[in-house]
Parts: sequence; C-alpha cells; structure tokens
Amino acid sequence: MPDPLRAEGHEIRDEDIVRLSPLKHRNVTTGSRHVAERRLTPDPQKCVARIFACRAFSVSVNGMSGLRERKKEATRAALSWAAVRLTAERGWSAVKVEDIAAAVGVSPRTYNNYFSSKAEAIAFRHLERSLRLAAELRHGPPGEPLWEAITRAALRQLEPGPEVEHMPPQGPDEWAAGLRVMLAEPALEAEMLRAGKIAEKELAAAIADRTGMNLGTDLYPRLVAASVMAASNVALELFVQGGTGEPMEVLLPRALRMVAAGLPTP
Repeated sequence: MPDPLRAEGHEIRDEDIVRLSPLKHRNVTTGSRHVAERRLTPDPQKCVARIFACRAFSVSVNGMSGLRERKKEATRAALSWAAVRLTAERGWSAVKVEDIAAAVGVSPRTYNNYFSSKAEAIAFRHLERSLRLAAELRHGPPGEPLWEAITRAALRQLEPGPEVEHMPPQGPDEWAAGLRVMLAEPALEAEMLRAGKIAEKELAAAIADRTGMNLGTDLYPRLVAASVMAASNVALELFVQGGTGEPMEVLLPRALRMVAAGLPTP
C-alpha cells in the first residue's frame, strides 16, 4: 500500500513556491525593510488543524528573498509537518526518517540537511510558532495594548500553513489522542523544552523592545514571556486531553486573559 502522504503528491516544486509561500496579501514596514505577511481567514472546520498545524515559515523571510531560500523554508515546513502528522497517526516508534522524507518527496539525506532528529523536526513547529509570535509583537501596531497585541499575535500562529492543506490531519478525537501520546515521548519532551527556552528568550526581547524596558535589568519582560509560554503550554495540555471539548482558539485567549488579570482567585 502506498504511503497516504506520498500519494497526495506533496513534493515541493519551484512552481509551487508562490502558492506555498506566506509572502503575500499584506506589507508591514519594519525599519528600512518591507516584510510581507499572509492573512488567513479562520475556518471553523479546520479547528482540528490548529495544534502543531500552524504556519511554520521562517520569521526572517522578507519580500526580497530569493526563490531558492523560500523553497528551503517551504521544504523545512513540509518536513516538520510530515513528522508531526505521521508520528501522531502511527506512533513514535513506527515512524522513521525515511518515512518523513518520502512523504515530502525528498531523500533522507535532504531531511538530514534540515533536522538532526525526528524530535527536532517536530519541535521545530513549536519553536517557529513562538518566534513568529515574537516577530509579530515587535512589528505590530505600536499603540496596541501589550496583552491585546500578545493575544492577537498568538492566535495568528494557530492558522494552518499550506503544507497542512496538502496533508490534512485526522479527525479531532484521533488527532488529539495522537498528539497526547506524541507529546509524552521522552525524546520529544527534551527537545520541546529546549525549543521553549529559546522561544521564551526571543519573546522576552520582543516585549522589552515594545515596552522600552531593559532586558538585562528589568524583570517585567522576562516574567511576561514566561507567563505567555506557560499559558500556551497549559492550553495545549487541556486541548490534547480533550476534557473541555474546546479548541485552542478558545482556550489560549482565555488563558492569556487570566494571566493578564493577575490570576485572581475565582
């Protein structure tokens, strides 16, 4: 039986890059550069794809990027998503690097040019989502209140990328169950912790820039960044446990509101 992902023909080709790239629809001025963003309209039918099925393109991409660099970013996103989807569906031990590479139509050697392990490929989506949050926070409307800006930017990261539309995940119950098992894997836990610390530092720096504080001496940026990461992690845990029956679009902003209010006793 052919691999279902391979059967979908998800090979990154040069002519696909314009369609795959998020670099369209809106320009944001950032200093002397013009950074292009993609705006997506949330689709209630795609709520299942929000966890790990977020956009995963490099935050450093700008409108002057060449086709080759954009192809690399699209391939990295596709490999990471294939690693997530296959692992959630089949289980950790049932997925090899060769499976992930084949799903995207590249060689294992090409895979190894992007990631050193399966855990790193999966954690990449978590890291990239957080880095994009920091980037959008830096370049968002300057007059927007901080916690509103954080919530807006965080929700933007739940929008699925084009690689997810090529390889949609399972139904809500199966997807959440698969993620729950995947996230409990010890090898992945270590990589996720590492990615989380990198993302937290970048988010703290973005908050310091936005508030005019000194990251080296002021507690506030670091505390806010740590709180945002904690809120995101708790919302994710509740989602994959499935007890609330609510999507991340509900759980995440609620968690952020509670943190912003100082976690008063209910």
